Amino acid sequence: MTIQNPFRLALVGTLGVGLGLLVLNTVASLSTVITWIGAALFLALGVEPLIAFLERRRVPRWLALVATLAVAIGGLVALVYAIVPVAVDQGSQLVGHVASWFESGAANEWFQGLKTQFPAIVNQQNIDALASWAQQNVPSLTTAVLQTSAAVLHGAFGVVVVAILTVYFTASLPRITRRAYQLVPASRRARVADLGDQITGSVGRFVSGQLALALINGVLSAVFLSVIGAKYPILLASIAFVFSLIPLVGTATGSVIITAVCALSGPATAIAAAIYYLVYMQVEAYVLSPRIMSRAVAVPGALVVVAALAGGALLGVLGALVAIPFAAAALLIVKQVVIPYQRGR
Repeated sequence: MTIQNPFRLALVGTLGVGLGLLVLNTVASLSTVITWIGAALFLALGVEPLIAFLERRRVPRWLALVATLAVAIGGLVALVYAIVPVAVDQGSQLVGHVASWFESGAANEWFQGLKTQFPAIVNQQNIDALASWAQQNVPSLTTAVLQTSAAVLHGAFGVVVVAILTVYFTASLPRITRRAYQLVPASRRARVADLGDQITGSVGRFVSGQLALALINGVLSAVFLSVIGAKYPILLASIAFVFSLIPLVGTATGSVIITAVCALSGPATAIAAAIYYLVYMQVEAYVLSPRIMSRAVAVPGALVVVAALAGGALLGVLGALVAIPFAAAALLIVKQVVIPYQRGR
């Protein structure tokens, strides 16, 4: 459109900038909902390989979906029934152990030992300064506790929403993909559909592989911690399983937490746990993960690190989860689209 009037040009430019700001503000306001939708779609793609496996055995899709949901819900209920009571009991024991540690005077002896070993850091002046800071920041600390409680409730609601959306996306995934492919010109539709199927398949295999690694870590942790006599082995094994679901840094973070808790059982137990997890992380990195993940996503190690760090910085845990399949998809597009196009020019 040709615009010769300066006022009209300024008006149209202002309206364009306002529309852009409105779109950006809308996306920012809906960021939580968009995150929930992305998580549900990611989980649906993770479940799809199992449903496709059953469909290849001539099982109707609706029956495959029902069977998959029944297995998933049954496994979750069994896991909750087996772990939660023990974890709650061991968590109560942990709280009681800490309370008795203070009541028996062992905490005071430990503190006095710190004062003797680190007099420049642990002294009465620093203690008074810390107490004064705590008294001055009681309102802000209370607000932080309330905000944390609200965030926990919001997270629980988000889990319910993601579960419902996952069921919906899993049931209608073929229809969604077909409708999406229809937006592509007919001359390129077959090629785009082939690339899309490869990408969604790699996402599903990645989810399955990450879940397998987490199960291996959880089971081996439960066995090892029980053998060395660590306190709260089931609770710590649950921590190992949950943290192992996070790529790249999850296993290391969970190992640090578990080793710190093992210190309650004595220095020897903590040292044994630290040595075990150092060895396990090497085995996972060089034996388990290559064998399991090589069939899921073929991504170079350096790209995995960069993608996981970038995804975690942008979207937190969800970003770290989807970053590696996203990197695999980008690498697939480069190999099968960009490079052949450059060669043909």
